[in-house]
Amino acid sequence: MSKQNVVVGFVGLGTMGGRMASNVQKAGFKLVVHDMRRQAASHHLKAGAIWADSPRALASRADVIFSSLPEPADVEAVALGPDGLIGGMRPGAAYFDLSTNSPSVVKKLHAAFAEKGALMLDAPVSGGPTGAASRKLAIWVGGDENVFNQHKAVLDAIGDKAAYIGPIGSATVAKLVHNMSSYALTCALAETFTMGVKAGMDPVALWEAVRQGVSGRRLTFDGLLDQFLTGRYDPPNFALKLATKDVKLATELGRELGVPMRLCNLAYADMTEACNRGWEGRDSRVVMLLQEERAGVKMATDPERVKQAAERAKSA
Repeated sequence: MSKQNVVVGFVGLGTMGGRMASNVQKAGFKLVVHDMRRQAASHHLKAGAIWADSPRALASRADVIFSSLPEPADVEAVALGPDGLIGGMRPGAAYFDLSTNSPSVVKKLHAAFAEKGALMLDAPVSGGPTGAASRKLAIWVGGDENVFNQHKAVLDAIGDKAAYIGPIGSATVAKLVHNMSSYALTCALAETFTMGVKAGMDPVALWEAVRQGVSGRRLTFDGLLDQFLTGRYDPPNFALKLATKDVKLATELGRELGVPMRLCNLAYADMTEACNRGWEGRDSRVVMLLQEERAGVKMATDPERVKQAAERAKSA
């Protein structure tokens, strides 16, 4: 169908949703909108969008529906509430939730919609308000791949990197891993940079210096490719013994300066434990095996698959 014949429903016109819905309009799709506050839709209505008094009323008019909401409870209420989307879904219509949700809630919604013969996919986004406005957004989609492909044009109107991840819930897991990694790193960087500044460094000069190091030059997750994903820690790229010495010196400096470094001290404890296992001569990332043991999982993957993923990432 042409864009003029596809009706897109959008629920939740806040900081993220309002911008994403505007991009759907700019791409030429017909838009039906709903929000708890009608005022939030004023810009969209002026641009030609149609107002729906409830999620159910919106669903009854739309071919494909999106929601962008703050909490899992909000998504559940919009989707399954007394006047929710599920009550108005048209045959063959699809519902994508763009929120950062709970995997259990996503699976509950997917099952409930399936019972009604409707299609639900999790589609969390990453890029923040700026990305939502500029369309520089990653959209991770879990669920029926055929439905993803069917509505790819609308997803491409919302973000520049819409990707199918896997079965229902997998996109939400990917989003939570991404965000938790980001915030954990933020907390660790807060510790290390406050240590550097208290040791006498100018903050900008410190940032410029570490930005030139191996970690500063590399994209965050690229560091997982060579060892963690392949399970190969021999021969070492940088030996654990030497890395542990470096971390020991940094945590000692933190104690000397009176800078609390909880996460860094935990890292040192893990690295010391790995050394006590007799792994001093293996790659410094071998410490990751300790967490694999605790979690009861194995990360090692076919090296050829890892290589192909790295090549796809370079070309993306």
